[in-house]
Amino acid sequence: MKFPLATDVSQASRRWSLWALLVALVVALLVILVWLAGRYESGMVQSRLEHNAAETVTDIRSGLTRNVQTFQALQSGEPTLEAWRSQAAELLLKHREIVRLEWRNAALDVLGFIETPYRNSVFERLGRSSLQADVSLACTTAQRLSGAAYSTSYFEPQLNGLGLEVLDMCMPMVVAGRLTGYTVASYSLQDILGELVSKQLARGFGLSFTEADGTRLALLGIPLRGSRIYVAQQLLDLPGNTLVVRMENRPGTPALFPNVLTALVTAMSMALLAVLFLFARDMRRRLKVEYDLGEALAFRKAMEDSVLTGLRARDLQGRITYVNAAFCKMVGVDAQELLNQRIPSPYWPPELAGVYQQRQEIRMAGNNPPREGHESVFMRRDGTRFPVLIMEAPLINAVGKHTGWMSAILDLSEQRRIEELSRASQERLQATARLAMVGEMASLLSHELNQPLAAISSYATGSLNLLQDEVDSERVPTAKAGLRGQAPAHPVPPLSEELQRAMRRIAEQAERAGKVIKSVHDFVRRRDQVREAVEPRALLDAIMPLVSLQARNLGVRVVIEVDEACEPVLCDPIMVEQVLLNLSRNGMQAMQCTNETPTTGLASTQRAKVLTLRIRPAASNAHSRWVEFAVSDCGEGISGKVAEQLFTPFFTTKEEGMGLGLSLCRTVIEQHGGFLGFEAAQPRGTIFSFTLPAASVQTADAAQGAL
Repeated sequence: MKFPLATDVSQASRRWSLWALLVALVVALLVILVWLAGRYESGMVQSRLEHNAAETVTDIRSGLTRNVQTFQALQSGEPTLEAWRSQAAELLLKHREIVRLEWRNAALDVLGFIETPYRNSVFERLGRSSLQADVSLACTTAQRLSGAAYSTSYFEPQLNGLGLEVLDMCMPMVVAGRLTGYTVASYSLQDILGELVSKQLARGFGLSFTEADGTRLALLGIPLRGSRIYVAQQLLDLPGNTLVVRMENRPGTPALFPNVLTALVTAMSMALLAVLFLFARDMRRRLKVEYDLGEALAFRKAMEDSVLTGLRARDLQGRITYVNAAFCKMVGVDAQELLNQRIPSPYWPPELAGVYQQRQEIRMAGNNPPREGHESVFMRRDGTRFPVLIMEAPLINAVGKHTGWMSAILDLSEQRRIEELSRASQERLQATARLAMVGEMASLLSHELNQPLAAISSYATGSLNLLQDEVDSERVPTAKAGLRGQAPAHPVPPLSEELQRAMRRIAEQAERAGKVIKSVHDFVRRRDQVREAVEPRALLDAIMPLVSLQARNLGVRVVIEVDEACEPVLCDPIMVEQVLLNLSRNGMQAMQCTNETPTTGLASTQRAKVLTLRIRPAASNAHSRWVEFAVSDCGEGISGKVAEQLFTPFFTTKEEGMGLGLSLCRTVIEQHGGFLGFEAAQPRGTIFSFTLPAASVQTADAAQGAL
């Protein structure tokens, strides 16, 4: 029966021990808290005392500096002795800390002095001459520093059995760089504390000047005694002397709880233990829930970032509340710039903003927003537009309330690019087929037209021969009749020179047409071109009959400018002549569309329509020389839209044109190694120019290659 009792006693003692330990911990916590509060309060008192001591030193130094400035003003203007005494007397009435003010010459002899009216003469008992050494030392220091200097403090006994600690200040007087004398001021250290220190700082504190070893020199207030005295010391560093300013304070002894805050913290610390226990249990549960929520959010974020479809959520006011990374990359705008932004959105094209805003207002006003997709156009940050497909659906929250719209956006740029490439490829295939057909037609025409052209040339030559024979046969009888002195019955008219020239031109142009067809046939079949050295002027002379004929019909004046320094060019003359002829015809036709103000006379019309054919050397170097051919007209010029497709096959601005002229001209020039281009002429018109290589350089290169 005794064993259960012993067990209960041991358990109770253990329980009480635990409670005692808990109480001891709480008491120790409170004691430490109160001790720390007391230490904190003592530290605050000491900090305030140190701050006040520093301000006291600042006030004393500022007051002494102001006095020095006053002394300098007193000596300005080289006053007389009487004027100086009058001003010095007024100065001493305002500054009780100054007990004597002296004016001495450069040899430190006293010229005049004034003593304070608030006390008997400080130097009456021992005299002033006994302190000459201290004054000399201070003035020597002042002269070396070129400013005011202070002597060490000394005790001056008074007639009433007391004494006064005095400090001398010596300030040299310099006029035009020459020492004229000194101003010596004697300060009372006790009055310095009473007059130069702020009354608010000195109230409730003990102020004193002390030596470095702690000897008190002057005191303001009642000296404090006891163990709990707060002391702060600051150095007053003056030129020639250093004093220690001592400030003392004895606050009331702190109670068990120094303030209400400490008591409140003590009570709250006891309740904190229980709250921490409950908070720790709740924190464990919260951390578990937050961990699960973070995992779910991370999983959803990973899925949203992995898709290429842009996702966008908007509220009922049209503000964007969510965008994924794919949408931000699509429009090139950060999510921070898109969220909570009102319309118009930064990715709306400015020219379509009104249409999009009206569409959004219609969608927001309806109760059943459309779920089918619709195409639209968005704008990236750099201003580029791109097509998108938007599929939008209402956004319903957990309680079934309509809170906005969720949109899925697909970028159709790649799809449109592929479609455009497919369309361009189809057009290129069609153009290739048309070019192949043109090549076949050129081959067929060259084969079929050679015989008619040869026949035309033969007929023209035969006609010339028949006409010439008939003329010769008719001229013989006429000559015989003339010899007999008889007049011929029918005189034979001489053959017209114009008719002969026309028949020769027919034969030449028929032969030229045959050569052109042969060159085109060789060009289409990609045979090696036969090139020869040709004078540039000869190329112009070959086409001038045709150009002049068309120029007369169209009322165009042709101007030829040929630089005599041009070298022969290496080319296929027939093909280059066709290029020049084609460019000349285009220039003359371009000037027929010019809307000109009607003028009187043919000369005005010809001046308005001028076609310039120019040949000159082009830019050259040591390894290559070129000759430039230019055809300049005075038409309306070429617009930017037409310039983009000017050399595209089958593109033409003429109703009867095929769109192959300029394309073939550029191909011919590029096969010769040159370049065909155009530029605007001033004040209007267009200049087409191309280059051909000089024959001498090509021949030299060929010879060097053979060696």
